Amino acid sequence: MKSVAEKKKSQNIGEYLIYMYQMEDLIRSYQGNLDEIQQYVISHYPVSDEEKEEILGWFEGLVQKMKAHGILEKGHLNELNELVKNLTQLHYELVKTDRSYFETYHKAKPHILDAITAANGENLGSEIQICLNGVYGLLLCRLLGKKVEEKQLSAADAFGEVLSLLNFSYQQRIFMSPN
Repeated sequence: MKSVAEKKKSQNIGEYLIYMYQMEDLIRSYQGNLDEIQQYVISHYPVSDEEKEEILGWFEGLVQKMKAHGILEKGHLNELNELVKNLTQLHYELVKTDRSYFETYHKAKPHILDAITAANGENLGSEIQICLNGVYGLLLCRLLGKKVEEKQLSAADAFGEVLSLLNFSYQQRIFMSPN
């Protein structure tokens, strides 16, 4: 059985990263307690008991990685950070070589600068990390029932367009690579 994460990773790298950020936060909300994750999350999935066991095993692996990386309270898995780093390299390459991508990025740039300014000196990471955080922030606001300002919607739309085009180029490279 191919997991939700594996499907997202093979179809849309941005969605995969945001999904994994959600899973990290879900694990944090239960302080990595697998019994509670099983009781309050997995037991409610509309899947067979066998699939629930596979899902529990997947969560167990994530919890172990998060503990090993020291990110049970804050941060992201090394493999996710590496993916963001690779996407950032592709982003800078596309900004220089792909006019359509550059134009899309140019629309998002003011929102990226707004995020940097609002951070008051806190390091937000790369421009791609800022785009991912903007889209994830919108998702969290909606999940928590918080009011979403027009400015945040506009930024998330612009970030989503950048991530969508970046995913397109990323997928092309993955499928065209000899590996």
